[in-house]
Amino acid sequence: MLADVQDNPSHAPHLDFSSKATLRSIAFECLAGGLCDGRVHALLHVLDWPDEFSCFSIGGTAAIDFATSRSIIEAKVRDLGGGHCLVGRAHGLTLALIVMQSAVTPEVTCTAVMEAFKSDEPVCLGPTRRDLAGAAHSLSATLASFEALPAIGAPSRPMRADDMLPERALIGDEDAADELYEHVYRSLLTNNDNDPTLQTVSAFLDNGGALDVTAKELNVHPNTVRYRIKRAAESTGWDAGDPRDAFVLRTAIVIGRIRDRR
Repeated sequence: MLADVQDNPSHAPHLDFSSKATLRSIAFECLAGGLCDGRVHALLHVLDWPDEFSCFSIGGTAAIDFATSRSIIEAKVRDLGGGHCLVGRAHGLTLALIVMQSAVTPEVTCTAVMEAFKSDEPVCLGPTRRDLAGAAHSLSATLASFEALPAIGAPSRPMRADDMLPERALIGDEDAADELYEHVYRSLLTNNDNDPTLQTVSAFLDNGGALDVTAKELNVHPNTVRYRIKRAAESTGWDAGDPRDAFVLRTAIVIGRIRDRR
């Protein structure tokens, strides 16, 4: 059927409700499986999706059953002014891929659809990404977050996939490892070989966040260390003085050093 859609996109206006529901299910399965080629693009075109879009995902355990949760999510998205939403199942979870439109933003939508998920189990908000490849990435990040969940003592509700980068990287999520490398490690490294940011953050972490010990090791004033740590937090979004953020930074540095030695 996927090939038929690609070869005959003009058939779209003649599809009935049941056929479109089937196409939505196929589109979800493709994207959840990491498939985002021309066939999927053609399929979404049949479903009136725009060629370019920003999207995010939400996942959790259905409150009652999958059909009920899907109906709730689709209705809430429509109420917020949205029109493009794929809801499917993977690994026992109900997941929704939702295009940003009107009041359909990640935080607002996540709050609106909470009743679709069990109240005593985690709900994950995936990252916002663009277009087909981004859609597949967001769903993958959400699924990986649930896989990495045992590493989190008491996750927030919703938990955010972007807050679980180190745990996701540790279970083999290459997207998370890439994110840590490109947006955290590379931000610390900068393009200036004489920039001491990476050296300072690394020493600070190795010394357990002790300013004086780090300053002595680097032969600078403690205020200099404090300034560099603050600057690193501004560039990466992660503060080495915070225990959780320190774990993210340490993981990024480990990944970066390994990759740069290859």
